[in-house]
Amino acid sequence: MKRQLKIWMECFRLRTLPVSMSGVIIAIGIAKWQGHFKWVPALLCLVFALLAQIVSNTANEYFDYLKGTDKPGRVGPRRGVTEGDIKPSTLRNVTLGLMALAGIVGCGLIPYGGWWLLPIGIVIALAALAYSTGPYPLSYNGLGELTVFIFFGLVPVNLTFFVQALRWDGMPLVMSITIGLLAVNVLLINNYRDVDDDREAGKRTSVVIFGRPAAALSYLINGYAGMFFLSPVWLGIALGSNLPRWTLAIPVIYLVLHTATWYKLRHRDGAALNPLLGETARNMLIFTLLLTIALIIYS
Repeated sequence: MKRQLKIWMECFRLRTLPVSMSGVIIAIGIAKWQGHFKWVPALLCLVFALLAQIVSNTANEYFDYLKGTDKPGRVGPRRGVTEGDIKPSTLRNVTLGLMALAGIVGCGLIPYGGWWLLPIGIVIALAALAYSTGPYPLSYNGLGELTVFIFFGLVPVNLTFFVQALRWDGMPLVMSITIGLLAVNVLLINNYRDVDDDREAGKRTSVVIFGRPAAALSYLINGYAGMFFLSPVWLGIALGSNLPRWTLAIPVIYLVLHTATWYKLRHRDGAALNPLLGETARNMLIFTLLLTIALIIYS
């Protein structure tokens, strides 16, 4: 039982879940800071985001198995269906069940944001599947990073804020760009590690297309660009907004952690890159939590 639970936890890829959590958490912080916080839609957004990412993860594992992209003994984390620990039909059914559950949770947001959220939810569900399957699988054609930027940055931050405030705002918009860039780095680490296997399997990720040196440089730039896009926030703090000036240390803390992880990225290979996946997600979550806590305390 314990071993089976561990297998499923690996399948859900729990250490990457900060990617989906961060966008919702920071939007909650902004809503609280501006006086719009509503705990029910905020909680629904968080649960929906987590379920949507788990669906994306399990669907990716299932379809990569069908395509033969993942092989036994792969460099990356163990894949239960590839290693024979999970039946393909079971993984498919679990994915569909989680997708249905995510749909139910998403429908709970309609009373708060309106019926137009329904087609948005359908697009999110289709994107989770289109990432790894369909006539033009996004992750197999160099579009994985763009997909992550949109659905783990732009969408969760802006929609989570909207269902609480019932309006759009510039701060969530710039924050969503930052969160999207930081989320892209988690995928870059994954594809950086798997570049040889992906190339052999015909999976044309951006790392396969442009090479590892370009991917490592993109990783570094994304972190710094993310902090740059929040320049209006940092400038407002420096000029005396209701956030204290000590919060200017938050981007510095993130960039120190980010640069350290980038340095390790350039000097590791194979399985030694696996911890950097969780480390990148951790850096993103630390930045998100520190800034969110500040927004909540000084709202």
